[in-house]
Amino acid sequence: MTYSTPSSSLVLPSQPLRSLPLHFSAACLTGALATDIAYWQTAEMVWANFSAWLLTAGLVLGFIAAIAVLIDLTTGRLHLDGVGWLYILGNLAVFVVALFNAFIHSRDAWTSVVPIGLTLSAVAVILMVINAVMGRLLQRQRSKVYVS
Repeated sequence: MTYSTPSSSLVLPSQPLRSLPLHFSAACLTGALATDIAYWQTAEMVWANFSAWLLTAGLVLGFIAAIAVLIDLTTGRLHLDGVGWLYILGNLAVFVVALFNAFIHSRDAWTSVVPIGLTLSAVAVILMVINAVMGRLLQRQRSKVYVS
């Protein structure tokens, strides 16, 4: 007696190139907010130094993610609509705020963090949360295309 072996395949969309550096950049910028709060509470200079390093790492990774977005756009892996462009502009806004924050953190002592550096770190994290919601909307729109 012969039995037929059913086969199935599941086609999953590949992850975009920007995904990994963008998430690590967000983690670094969130860590910068945490270390800014620690510096504000303790006035230990090591926390301000950690903030400066985390901001630098977040900016470098954000730049790598921006290059990956350009690659995704030119290869056709990323198609943008209204929400997509808002997502790109939101990520650009986070990058600009983090860049200004890095310049503020290059100053000496207390004024490098309190109050402007701490405020810019909080603004960057709030913008990242908004972008995460828009990114989730984009992901849902893409998954509807693959399910249909």
